[in-house]
Amino acid sequence: MQTTLDALAEFPRRLEAHFAAVPPELLRWAPPRWDGIPSERLTPVEQAWHVRDIEIDGYHHRFRRTLHEVHPMLPDLDGEGLARERRYAERDPWQALEEFRAAREANLVLLRSLVPADFDRTAGFEGVPVTLRTLVHQLCSHDLQHLAGLQWLLGRMAANRTPLPFRKHVLG
Repeated sequence: MQTTLDALAEFPRRLEAHFAAVPPELLRWAPPRWDGIPSERLTPVEQAWHVRDIEIDGYHHRFRRTLHEVHPMLPDLDGEGLARERRYAERDPWQALEEFRAAREANLVLLRSLVPADFDRTAGFEGVPVTLRTLVHQLCSHDLQHLAGLQWLLGRMAANRTPLPFRKHVLG
């Protein structure tokens, strides 16, 4: 579990570095096609707000409920729906990253205060039984999906900005 907690602690720095790699004029850029994106279909700005909201409205509440209720049924959040509803595209991404960093630190304080048996507490999530340990691993996986999503977007941006070489077909 320590390796996963360390990865969760390191993620805000990695997210900020990936986000800073996005050219400022492309913070709200969307590709013409989303095929193959390893995260939700969100622009860089929307990715920042999504990660913030999932940390606070998702995992913070999931951890607390799993610790304080008997086998609660935890709701899933519609990331793309939240992006539209909360108008992520119009908001300041640096505020999202700052608020995310504070929320992640609060979640880590909670998780590091637990005894090993606490990680065995159960809940239902997305129709399957999970433990608090499962939720911690899922959060870490979610983090990695968004780093991959930003890398995917950076690759699409680069391809979109660089003219592809012309190839003349040779018949015969």
